[in-house]
Amino acid sequence: MKLTQLPLEYQKALPLLKKIEEAGFEGYFVGGSVRDVLLGQPIHDVDIATSAFPAEIKQIFPRTIDIGIEHGTVLVLDGDESYEITTFRTESTYQDFRRPDQVAFVRSLEEDLQRRDFTINAFALKEDGAIVDLFGGLNDLDNQVLRAVGNPYERFHEDALRMIRGLRFVSQLGFTLEEKTKASIIENHALLAKISVERITVEFVKLLLGKNRRLGVEMLVETNCYHYCPGLAEHKAGLQRFAELPSIPLTNEIQAWTLLIDQLGLPSDAIRSFLKGWKCSNQLIRSVQQAFKGLQWRKTQAYTHVLLYELQVETIAIVESLLPYYGLENQALHFIAAYEALPIKALTDLAVNGTILMETFNKKGGIWLKEALLACETAVINQEVVNEQAALLEFLQETQSHLVSL
Repeated sequence: MKLTQLPLEYQKALPLLKKIEEAGFEGYFVGGSVRDVLLGQPIHDVDIATSAFPAEIKQIFPRTIDIGIEHGTVLVLDGDESYEITTFRTESTYQDFRRPDQVAFVRSLEEDLQRRDFTINAFALKEDGAIVDLFGGLNDLDNQVLRAVGNPYERFHEDALRMIRGLRFVSQLGFTLEEKTKASIIENHALLAKISVERITVEFVKLLLGKNRRLGVEMLVETNCYHYCPGLAEHKAGLQRFAELPSIPLTNEIQAWTLLIDQLGLPSDAIRSFLKGWKCSNQLIRSVQQAFKGLQWRKTQAYTHVLLYELQVETIAIVESLLPYYGLENQALHFIAAYEALPIKALTDLAVNGTILMETFNKKGGIWLKEALLACETAVINQEVVNEQAALLEFLQETQSHLVSL
């Protein structure tokens, strides 16, 4: 097979391939970008593989950075662009099921491609657009099959993360796991215990966001890989509920985690520990907690003014985007407009502050001050009092005298 038109990303990198070939070496575009071109999808990374050793690449190109030279990878700077160029290599045994004990550089493209994970990721693309397909990847693309390169047992023992990557590709592409590949995942799923949570999390989130996530989650359960995902071992039924939700695309990580946590039936006070188990950031955890709170409320009723104020626009939009999964209407525009109509958007918008209250009531700071500001904030949000200094001071004297009296 030969591409008649190379995508712009490849065209920009063609001078690098030409320089490599002019120096007497082979150079190819490889990896997932070639697969994406064949599937008509956008390219995200342009990776180049070559028969030239790292030292030879550094002689060919004047501007390079050693980013993984022990594994054969050199970053080549070309104008405003940068490209990872990796020497053909073979790998020895993998005692930790993650990293090879030893990497050997080779001159053979076939030796390099046969260590790839799946046939649809084992293509090489020549400068003239010709596709090198040594393992039947084109046929697997046509048949929408995900197949390990060579012996799946060996591929998964080399890097156990490939099992979760495979399920991620099922979710993203909607492909079916080839039977021997699936059987090998089932047989070897316990090797995931050797893989860092951070690496699993990256693949799992991509699986949740896949356009065919139902199939991906079903395979996660069927292969028993979920047993080695943080906090999921006891939630087979919840994962199945998640898989059976309407096939509406999820577009961001906050949506995905919020919806999953709801289907798992976790209480709000368990969210932090659950997501910490996945090594999620504190910022993401806070965002999911807020979205979860809003979702629980909105499944049965409209927002209060106070809840709109607390959630703010981004979280309101996320909560509303999740309602169609429950057969409810997304009313984001309506409720965002209601938020925008609130008299204040933050405590700093309040017409009084701590200094004004301490001076007015001749009191030192303390718990009373926090409670008084909260009372004013809530009253303004609920439109019980206008956001003016005189009105707020009068409100405190009349309704919160227990706080402001000496």
